[in-house]
Amino acid sequence: MPLYDFHCEACDATSELMVRASDACAPACPKCGSSQLSKLLSLPSAPGKIKGFLARQRAQANKEGHFSNCSASERASLLK
Repeated sequence: MPLYDFHCEACDATSELMVRASDACAPACPKCGSSQLSKLLSLPSAPGKIKGFLARQRAQANKEGHFSNCSASERASLLK
């Protein structure tokens, strides 16, 4: 599920929520419970930054023993 930024019109709070694109109902504000949320536009990440970010996240997951984000060949080499 993707993360989206929402702005609550009722309490003027901004929150980052995980929402399915297929959800028909709008999420509620985590601070006041209002359903008057508007989705905010997010800045795209720079193309060169994504590879480094993914490499750091994979390394951290591997340290913790979560190999689900690795390909089968990577898993085999890590589990040797």
